[in-house]
Amino acid sequence: MNRYFNSIFKVFFNSLKVRLMVSILAMVIIILPSIAFIIMNSFEKHMMRSIEKELSAYSYAILAVAEVEQSVLVMPEILIENQFNVSASGLYAFISGEAREKKTLKNSLAANANKTLVSVKPKLWRSQSLLTLNLPNQLPESIARLATGETHFSTIELSNSPHFIYSFAVSFSEGEQSFPMTVHILRDKQAFLLLISDFKQQLWLGLAILMVIIFILQLVWLMWTLKPLSTLEHEIKAVEQGRAEKLTSSYPKELAKLTSQLNKLLATEQKQRQRYRNALSDLAHSLKTPLAVLQAQSDISPVNQEQITRINLTIEHQLKRAQSAGHSSWLLGIEIQPIVEKLLKTLAKIHHEKPKKVSLNITGKVVFQGDEADLLELLGNLLDNAFKAAKSTIVLTVSQQTDTLIMKVEDDGVGLNELQISQILERGVRADTYVQGHGVGLAIVRDLVASYQGELHISRSDTLGGAQFKITLAGNKS
Repeated sequence: MNRYFNSIFKVFFNSLKVRLMVSILAMVIIILPSIAFIIMNSFEKHMMRSIEKELSAYSYAILAVAEVEQSVLVMPEILIENQFNVSASGLYAFISGEAREKKTLKNSLAANANKTLVSVKPKLWRSQSLLTLNLPNQLPESIARLATGETHFSTIELSNSPHFIYSFAVSFSEGEQSFPMTVHILRDKQAFLLLISDFKQQLWLGLAILMVIIFILQLVWLMWTLKPLSTLEHEIKAVEQGRAEKLTSSYPKELAKLTSQLNKLLATEQKQRQRYRNALSDLAHSLKTPLAVLQAQSDISPVNQEQITRINLTIEHQLKRAQSAGHSSWLLGIEIQPIVEKLLKTLAKIHHEKPKKVSLNITGKVVFQGDEADLLELLGNLLDNAFKAAKSTIVLTVSQQTDTLIMKVEDDGVGLNELQISQILERGVRADTYVQGHGVGLAIVRDLVASYQGELHISRSDTLGGAQFKITLAGNKS
């Protein structure tokens, strides 16, 4: 299983474009949302601190108007902050402390006409905004056990609704007595939650738009950055198909040295192949001349004449074999259909006495990755043999399957038996030992196919009944 996933990983990521696209997606999908979470967390903490400071200020405002007289907490009926005076306003306050015995003040009505006297008990005082709400019977221990001077900020449930609570423990002194108490300020949390929700929606909406913009910009940047590589790929393909002899575009300095070396390699290969073929052509002429002189001698015995003829055929065969460009001429690319049409016209003239019906099946624009002379040798010999062997019909099929070129020649002749097929495919068989109707050109075809690391299959045609020659060349890209 691991090997399977590793192979998929290697195939999928064996592309610079894919790697860069994955990097862009990683930045857009992982980094930006991470930044958004950081922003949301920071914003929420900032708002919490702001609310804590606000409730702290309210607690000081409450303490500023609170008084303890004769063990009684005295609070004004109306507070300056109007939200404390309106029932269920969302802002509440109460004071808790230790239980003490209530004491009556003389002339309290006259002395405290505008004040409310509250005896010191667990809930010493509550604001008017809390009159219609029920306070919890027990406060959390972290709040109830605050030492004097300590503060606490948290969340509690009030009437089944979340509220912020800020508690501040203080102590009033009257003579030698101290009166500890804790001021609690509560604020409804719904407004805060709504604010955070709105902020998150706006943030994610803005982030989504930003992600799309960044992705488009990165995609445009990626296409612009990799454009020289795409241009190089198209130019190399044009050279492979024979539509160009060298790379002509202007490339960035990172690729300029590579393209320059490629052009030098192409030029060197072309010149070397041309010199090689010229030398072989000169050698052929230099050998044929003395052989022709020997053949013209009248006093040569038939045995010697046969040997001279055999030497002449062998030299011709080996020179044609050596002149084949083979797989090294990767830079050339020849469209097959025009070559086939020329060959058929030529063969029709040569075999005009016995015309044959030729069916041509070529799928799409198929290109032969090799030299034109090699293609002419391959198809020329096979078609020529088919014209000789066929009774009336020849079929040529050329197709491309992924990176494999398939060329198939069939005829309706007598065909070949197993022994004849094995002789043709056997290396080392002399060129003049092939059966009549399938001449010495098959040796050249066999060796040319081998030079292109291809395969030659000879069998009986299922449709026509004669011979079928099938050439398969792997690594041939259209």
